[in-house]
Amino acid sequence: MVLAAAGAALGSAGALTLTRLIRAMLFGIGAADPATYVVVAILLWGVVLLATYLPARRAMRIDPIAALRDD
Repeated sequence: MVLAAAGAALGSAGALTLTRLIRAMLFGIGAADPATYVVVAILLWGVVLLATYLPARRAMRIDPIAALRDD
């Protein structure tokens, strides 16, 4: 989750610095619309949470001794 937060922070900073370039491609919203940044960050956080939770839940079901003994 720390890496996801760092990536979101760097991505948001990069998007804010490139607003002049993307301004021509956006219709109906401003290039620095805070609501859009918040919604995208929450959506990406949910994807990261799901992507880390499912493998972790599966790994918790395995017996550690059996995993260490298996090739």
